[in-house]
Amino acid sequence: MRVLVVEDHARLAITLATGLRRAGMAVDVVFDGHDALERLSVTAYDVVVLDRDIPGVHGDDVCRALVAEGSSSRVLMLTAAGSLEDRVGGLDIGADDYLPKPCDFSELVARVRALARRPGASLPPTLTYGGLQLDPSRRTAARNGRRLPLNPKEFAVLELLLTAPGVVMSAEEILERVWDETADPFSQAVRTTVSRLRAKLGDPPLIETVAKAGYRIAG
Repeated sequence: MRVLVVEDHARLAITLATGLRRAGMAVDVVFDGHDALERLSVTAYDVVVLDRDIPGVHGDDVCRALVAEGSSSRVLMLTAAGSLEDRVGGLDIGADDYLPKPCDFSELVARVRALARRPGASLPPTLTYGGLQLDPSRRTAARNGRRLPLNPKEFAVLELLLTAPGVVMSAEEILERVWDETADPFSQAVRTTVSRLRAKLGDPPLIETVAKAGYRIAG
């Protein structure tokens, strides 16, 4: 899951990003509306955690711009103003969800995950394929009853592939969706992670390499 945090208070922004990364998400951070719009123009984010009162371009206008262009990014709006009128106002301009600050971090993570499941066909809370079961909310995975000790990147790659069994995803697409902006596009991170995943998943092989195209869950 790729998330953009837009928050002008640097300490809070870094705290949010750190917590979301620990929850297995790839997170980028910007501190004003201009940078948010620039980043959103070049990167497809699953969820935007958007502070409403940010400098440059106001958070309301960032949200309106996403709606106007038909972006698939879901918006979780944050604001220090927590009245019913404020919440209704945020939702009316196109936000998908709304949380007043300060908020419970576990609730924020749960809402981000819920929003990420909304685009396209609804995804079940537990992803299953053959003998494989993956629970994104609990961060657990098992195959034929055997618990899989996956690190956050391995889990995220497997989750991404399981959302579309049989669909080929390129290494570039996986890198963009699972890693953040600090990832080296010329690294072997995806290949290395898939190799470790295969070893942990065991036989029969579950992840197939499609020559010159990418990877998919084997049919």
